[in-house]
Amino acid sequence: MILSDVFEAIERQKMKLESDDFEIEREMLSELPKLDNHALVVSGIRRGGKSTILKQFVRKSGEDFFFLNFEDVKFSQFSFQDYELLDIAIKESGHKILFFDEIQNAEKWELYVRQKLDEKYRVVITGSNSSLLSKELGTKLTGRHIQKELFPFSYSEFLKLKSLENNTENFSQYLFNGGFPEYIKTGNSDIVAQLVSDILYKDIAVRYGIRNVQALKQLFVYIASNAANFLSPSKLISVCQVKSPATVLEYISYLETSYLVCTIPTFSYSLKSQSLLPKKVYLSDNGIINVASLSFSKNLGALLENIVFVHFRRQENNDIYCFNDGTNECDFVINPNSAPYCVQVCYEMTVDNKNREIDGLFAAMNFFKTDKGIIITLNQKDIIIKDGKKVEVVPANEFLLGN
Repeated sequence: MILSDVFEAIERQKMKLESDDFEIEREMLSELPKLDNHALVVSGIRRGGKSTILKQFVRKSGEDFFFLNFEDVKFSQFSFQDYELLDIAIKESGHKILFFDEIQNAEKWELYVRQKLDEKYRVVITGSNSSLLSKELGTKLTGRHIQKELFPFSYSEFLKLKSLENNTENFSQYLFNGGFPEYIKTGNSDIVAQLVSDILYKDIAVRYGIRNVQALKQLFVYIASNAANFLSPSKLISVCQVKSPATVLEYISYLETSYLVCTIPTFSYSLKSQSLLPKKVYLSDNGIINVASLSFSKNLGALLENIVFVHFRRQENNDIYCFNDGTNECDFVINPNSAPYCVQVCYEMTVDNKNREIDGLFAAMNFFKTDKGIIITLNQKDIIIKDGKKVEVVPANEFLLGN
């Protein structure tokens, strides 16, 4: 690179940044710590709002900042030696807060961030690859960073952005469309479709040297069409036409590190047994299911369960499992080793499924010796008493808002 390219890119990005609409204030903004001698790292899926929340964060500080997005085409060939040019630009700016967007694209970025921290700069960075971030943060920035995970808009943020009231009809919009900010604002599903394509091809296939891109795509479409279901790598061999379950597991790990999908284990007190039990798979946002699923009839139960999963994942320090004792199933057990909380998700409680849903929830509650349990539905409310324990049936829109 040459210095003029660096200055040109910085100036262009700054102009775009200043013209951006900062939208509604993200809920996670209040959880972000003050900058001192630690780097603040916000990770999450592309287009989920990472840049926006960090712009809000640094603007809230009242100080100006140096901004650089490493996804700029000018930085496609950025090398370790080019950090010298970046140093010149930073010194000339005079700013002490550095904001680096999508930093995982830069070579040996963790060494540079540590150097800037040692030089008493305050550093804020984003990234959309959990594996790359965790690996480098853990080896070079141990004890020098605070990491937060951001998901697309929550239901309450969706209501604020759209200026809507909380009711079943508006919740159904969120159920199908999810929380990607640009998708919510425009209603253009091509935005999410292009996002998925970019992640599959650029972030996964190119980065990890996957030649059989079609197999990766077929696997992802299958997962999107079967959200909230158990995965069987051996059965997925025929779906994506690869040679072994190990390849399937490898592809799934790439989908997870890019924040497209998330998996949760079936609980067991034996770690060895737990590793052998099947996992359930979810998508990071319902908008992805909406555009990627091949299912002609939307599985409303899976959509609702996916939203509830993301709600729990969005909260910090939650250990999330599913429960299966061979007879009964419970969708979620939150923090089973500390303060167990059992959750069943059922789009609609009917005569046909009522006993199965109730038995599964109470089996989990009895197993974990807890009185904390709930059944989440679309719009039903009720109270169930069994074995001396009481659980509530609550509408999802009330649950997600904490009512």
